[in-house]
Amino acid sequence: MRVGTFVLAAQFPGQGQGEALHRAVRTAEVAEEAGLDSVWLAEHHFVPYGVCPSAVTLAALLLGRTRRIRVGTAVSVLPSVHPVGLGEQAALLHVTSGGRFTLGVGRGGPWVDLEVFGSGLAAYEREFPESLDLLLRWLGESRVGAQGERFAFREVAVVPAPGELIGGPAAPEVVLACTSQRSVRLAAERGLPMLLGMHCGDEEKAEMVACWERCAREAGHTPDEIARIGTGHVSAGVAQVADRTADAVEALVKAMPGWLKQGLDAHVTVDGRQRAMRDPVAYTELLCGLHPVGTPRLAADRLAATAERTGITRFALLAEGSGDLAATEENVRRLGAEVLPLLV
Repeated sequence: MRVGTFVLAAQFPGQGQGEALHRAVRTAEVAEEAGLDSVWLAEHHFVPYGVCPSAVTLAALLLGRTRRIRVGTAVSVLPSVHPVGLGEQAALLHVTSGGRFTLGVGRGGPWVDLEVFGSGLAAYEREFPESLDLLLRWLGESRVGAQGERFAFREVAVVPAPGELIGGPAAPEVVLACTSQRSVRLAAERGLPMLLGMHCGDEEKAEMVACWERCAREAGHTPDEIARIGTGHVSAGVAQVADRTADAVEALVKAMPGWLKQGLDAHVTVDGRQRAMRDPVAYTELLCGLHPVGTPRLAADRLAATAERTGITRFALLAEGSGDLAATEENVRRLGAEVLPLLV
């Protein structure tokens, strides 16, 4: 079982952006001290839901501040960047960190980001597979050129080459965020593990894993490949540890709805389409019921149950749901000291 923390750099009501970013950095540092496996960094633009606009940049900082823990993006939004530029950054972090970097990528949403960065709605709706394939080629070949619908350029050398890492994997791990059958099939065909969101329960995640395995077989992957790649699937969730389950739930129900409301309400679609946002209180209560929110024993039991039902043994758990720095640090430390030993 590999348990990591999911860092959104969430800006709660009444907080400044610098405060949210400081809490994000401290969460990662404490996660290493507490013995967690990894830290996963979210990326958002122009909204207080999360104030980190470049997960790969924050990953570089944290890789420099840590020595053991794995650092991943969850996710770098591919339609907002050039895949070669992201590939160069990923290769750089892979080589200089000794292979501790994981590149999580995703499609994002139909947000105004697409207008601001000039990529357009087509990058979200139609051209994501082309971008992903170019990124994967960049991380796996020594020279790359492109003649696609979106990207066309002469062949150039891959510098730095991910394979320059001495004594480690030839390329950084790549994980694909999946929220639909289409993205599940894309991950399976490309031989990539999935990152599944915290809004999903065990039953839905188990169905997505089964779909991924079926699509991987249809794409020609061998049973051994499917088993090996499948160990990399990641389940995102929320974690809050307390002496009493009621206290853990109360800490989140008091703080998260305010953050969710202001953060989700701030999203603006690029084409004016209406997006139905979740009720923040009901969503918080849903998350408390799905994930390790409660006593150490309950938290461990829920993680074990998810692993048994879905086959996923790798977790990215949001620990900053209280919105408070000291409480977040304590929560991460309790995950390491009181929950992890129960999972052995």
